[in-house]
Amino acid sequence: MKKIVVNGANGKMGKRVVDLILNKSNTKLVGVCDKKGLGKKINSGDLIIKDNLAQILAEKDIDLVIDFTTPDSVMDNIKIVLDKNTNMIVGTTGITDKNLTEIRKIIGKNKMIIAPNFAIGAVLMMEFSKKAAKYMDDVEIIELHHDKKIDSPSGTSIRTAELINENFTKNADDKKNYIESLSGARGAQKNGVNIHSIRLKGLVAHQEVIFGAEGQSLSIKHDSYDRSSFMPGVAMAIDKIDQVSNLVYGLENIL
Repeated sequence: MKKIVVNGANGKMGKRVVDLILNKSNTKLVGVCDKKGLGKKINSGDLIIKDNLAQILAEKDIDLVIDFTTPDSVMDNIKIVLDKNTNMIVGTTGITDKNLTEIRKIIGKNKMIIAPNFAIGAVLMMEFSKKAAKYMDDVEIIELHHDKKIDSPSGTSIRTAELINENFTKNADDKKNYIESLSGARGAQKNGVNIHSIRLKGLVAHQEVIFGAEGQSLSIKHDSYDRSSFMPGVAMAIDKIDQVSNLVYGLENIL
């Protein structure tokens, strides 16, 4: 039985993860942490939300921390968890290349899975886009999320651009230098791929990767209409965390 703490337990994703753990046969929820909802009871049980992650880790026997918090706090959370020699799954967005380099330096013998997206369909979208880039290397990404998402572009779009770049047959420098009469009209650029971010009420998480070639185009699209779409990936990460070595970045590496 894997004993788990959920950090960010009062958030929209955190609440789904809490429900997942409570209903999963091989997991036990032993702690819930969040800056909001302090003192709130979980599932009418004896667990209440606390706001001090380090204290929770010091007081309990814990196998795993699952973090769905915010980009401005996630690195502090990671350092707290690693300092306690505890394994971790991170679904919080905003992890940068610099963050990954720092994590690799401090992870020690701990195990960690960081995934920009836990929806299996989204992971397949990224993998299919990577394969398509071998044959069609003129590509742009449009990512759409709910209006409460504070970071842009999304971690999924950044990871998609990184994977596409692995199969580019031309350099990013080959891209045309467009004139923007309004700054930002062509989007941001990651590894030679233009990314366009949309934030609107009513959306959850959506991405379309559009490839262009002579006389044709190819669109690879994924839509998450409900946050339940992420839970099978989280469950997979929980089940496979013991099998990984140090840091694994991207759910595609454990599929």
